[in-house]
Amino acid sequence: MNRIALITGASSGIGEATARKLAGSGWDLILAARRFERLQKLVSTFKVDTHLLKLDVRNRAAVEAAIAGLPERWRNIDLLVNNAGLSRHLLKLHEGDPVAWDEMIDTNVKGLLYVSRAVVPRMVARGRGHVINVGSIAGHEVYPNGNVYCASKFAVDAITRGMMMDLVDTPVRVSTVDPGLVETEFSMVRFYGDSERAEKVYQGLRPLTGDDVAETIEWIATRPEHIQIAQVIILPKSQAGAMVVHRKQ
Repeated sequence: MNRIALITGASSGIGEATARKLAGSGWDLILAARRFERLQKLVSTFKVDTHLLKLDVRNRAAVEAAIAGLPERWRNIDLLVNNAGLSRHLLKLHEGDPVAWDEMIDTNVKGLLYVSRAVVPRMVARGRGHVINVGSIAGHEVYPNGNVYCASKFAVDAITRGMMMDLVDTPVRVSTVDPGLVETEFSMVRFYGDSERAEKVYQGLRPLTGDDVAETIEWIATRPEHIQIAQVIILPKSQAGAMVVHRKQ
């Protein structure tokens, strides 16, 4: 039986690219996302076994039910990629939108916690498993108007470190991949479909692609079992920090 990976937020961006990458390497996949039709289209050409979950990670009861309800064949998850996440707005804190705050915190922080809490105990019981959390350069540096999004990614960093400590006496590995500028639907989501504003984020530089990050995730997941890649910060060559970017004129 092939190794099994569960990827959240698998319908687009880094999650979709990771699904394609792992499928190409022979992993069987549990793919979770809110946009179920996209998942169906994604796996239509895969040559590995797949199990699809229409799932909003913000809903704790739904997460618990989805994991508890996995068919026996899919319960032994070897790799969990906590990828589901999003950003909303670029606003000063005192001008911010509390609805957007809830959406970011509920998805980026609580969703990651809910899925991890549902999956990791079985990894511990089996004595095998790997959790890779998708963080961000925003979890290392706060940038103007990014207050709550940055806070959510700082939380991912802290949770990852804490998880690593909590699992240090088990064979379960914990890692985080923290990208800089990646051209996905991220900015379109942040700006609520404003394509002109979203495109400006990547103008004048060559950003990372979802495939770049997916390749890194696969590399981390395929190290020998005695090796734990704790953290990878991956940036495009023209980016040296959250706000240090060289753009060609």
